[in-house]
Amino acid sequence: MTSAFRFDDDARRSLLERLARVAYRHGQFTLASGRESEHYVNCKPVSLSGSGLALISRAMLDHVDAQAVAVAGLTLGADPLVSGVAMAAALANRSLDALIVRKQAKGHGTGAWLEGPLPQKGALITVLEDVVTTGGSSLKAVHQLQEAGYVVNRVITIVDREEGGAKAMAAAGLDLVSLFRLTEVSNCARELS
Repeated sequence: MTSAFRFDDDARRSLLERLARVAYRHGQFTLASGRESEHYVNCKPVSLSGSGLALISRAMLDHVDAQAVAVAGLTLGADPLVSGVAMAAALANRSLDALIVRKQAKGHGTGAWLEGPLPQKGALITVLEDVVTTGGSSLKAVHQLQEAGYVVNRVITIVDREEGGAKAMAAAGLDLVSLFRLTEVSNCARELS
């Protein structure tokens, strides 16, 4: 991936098809929220592959706040995303660091919630997420960043399951940017089968 790489319509379609083939399943599933669903999306097989992460990172970078100094997300789903977007930014000659938000404070040492090069208080950070359902994981990350003194205006997700996450983000004063909606991924999976 070089700074000349553009996330164009062909790259978008390539990522959508990859998500439909590798990340999406249709059946009966219990989600992390406890809800039952006939749709399951696990983006990790795509985000943890080099070529998949390259596509995702470039697409997400296009939506990161222009004034953001870092991207952050809740471990584990956002770990490759924040690293990939920071790398894509570096290749595009943009300064952007990556932060990982722990699910609970570190049990030793400094007891830190955040890992990575911490910016100055008041800095703008964009949160990244792999899949948004109700928005709970994203909002936890946002809350920890705000508690640490940072400003968050936007959450970017690979897939919005369209189950209330956008509404929860709006209620918290956040803009949710989705690379894809669940209906796009499931429709593409049907087309490819």
